[in-house]
Amino acid sequence: MEIVTIRNVVFDIGNVLVKWSPEEIIRKTFGEEADTEKLIEKIFRNECWIALNKGELSEESAKQKYQRILDVKSEIIDELFYQIKDTQKPVEGTVDLLHRLSSSGYMLYALTDNVIEIVQYLKERYTFWEYFVGTVVSAEVNCMKPNPEIFLHLLDEYNILPDETVFIDDHMPNVESANNLGIHVVHFKDANECEQELKELGLVF
Repeated sequence: MEIVTIRNVVFDIGNVLVKWSPEEIIRKTFGEEADTEKLIEKIFRNECWIALNKGELSEESAKQKYQRILDVKSEIIDELFYQIKDTQKPVEGTVDLLHRLSSSGYMLYALTDNVIEIVQYLKERYTFWEYFVGTVVSAEVNCMKPNPEIFLHLLDEYNILPDETVFIDDHMPNVESANNLGIHVVHFKDANECEQELKELGLVF
């Protein structure tokens, strides 16, 4: 069996490094009695959210669109976007994983479907970004996972090889897309299991 040396570890952000919970966002914005599933559909599964994540809309433009879509006051939309950012708290154990991987000499990267203003907020709030030698944000490259193009952009931008790289993501279609390109993958569930799977791939940290 051929032994492959993994040198690069690529992390998704949402639900890997910080919590992403549309249900909590809806509850904190609209209250416990809100129709959570209906609002998730209107806010996070529509063209406006996709356009935001592809960098086709600014946050301010999206707020105006959502005000019309939801037919609510601007203050509610401001609260929605506050909660979108504020609820993104660290996932237990993953920052420690970053620290140990970095200290052991691995090159760390972030690959995230995300909004420019949200990434700016997270960079100001959390220091874990300092571990990344490179970052690819969907809104900056106008492409989202699981489209293979975003993974190819990462490989090309930072001149890294698929078989020397492992990608960690909580969303199975993204994991499968990366794997189809020859990138090693870990389907993230929690930090402990992630660590075990990385060590099974031969990483030492």
